[in-house]
Amino acid sequence: MDISDFEINAKSDLEYLSQIGEFLKGTRLELDLTQNVVAERAGVDRTTLIKAERGDSINLLSLIQILRALGKLRVLENMKFTRQVSPIKMAELSMKKKRRASGNKPPEDKLQSDW
Repeated sequence: MDISDFEINAKSDLEYLSQIGEFLKGTRLELDLTQNVVAERAGVDRTTLIKAERGDSINLLSLIQILRALGKLRVLENMKFTRQVSPIKMAELSMKKKRRASGNKPPEDKLQSDW
């Protein structure tokens, strides 16, 4: 079941922090890693990891380091920006016509057929 944009925007910032925390903790437990091990691999203090798992606010660099330690950096790929061309711009580009001749004429012998 897809979530509508309305439902996504209706969630509070705290709900998203909690969701991220659950993701981090669930992933860590699924990998059977202790908080100490993940914190050490991430290069962050254990209290930072505890805060993140609890849904408290941490800085982005710490989040990236924790995701890397859990092997979950791929979740950030959805945030990669790709420039999109609007449908109107696409229509304008497809309707543009050639305005000048290139000046390159094919040789005359190629214009004649063998008939």
